[in-house]
Amino acid sequence: MKSFFEGIQSLFVDFLFLPMDWLRKLELTNWWTANILNWIFIIICCAAMTYWIKQLNIFKSNNEDEQDTTAHSFLK
Repeated sequence: MKSFFEGIQSLFVDFLFLPMDWLRKLELTNWWTANILNWIFIIICCAAMTYWIKQLNIFKSNNEDEQDTTAHSFLK
């Protein structure tokens, strides 16, 4: 059983974490490049939020949104 868990350790440490080790070493030379994935996710989230707010404004201008002060019918 010990060799099974050592095999899992070897899989993660020697293979699956190699990109993370590369990013950790890259951060010492260039912080912006090491955090490129974070910047990509931030841009995607900003674009999604902009689209969502734009759609909310479209529904609000058409009076299709329902702004009820109670969240559920049992709160009335």
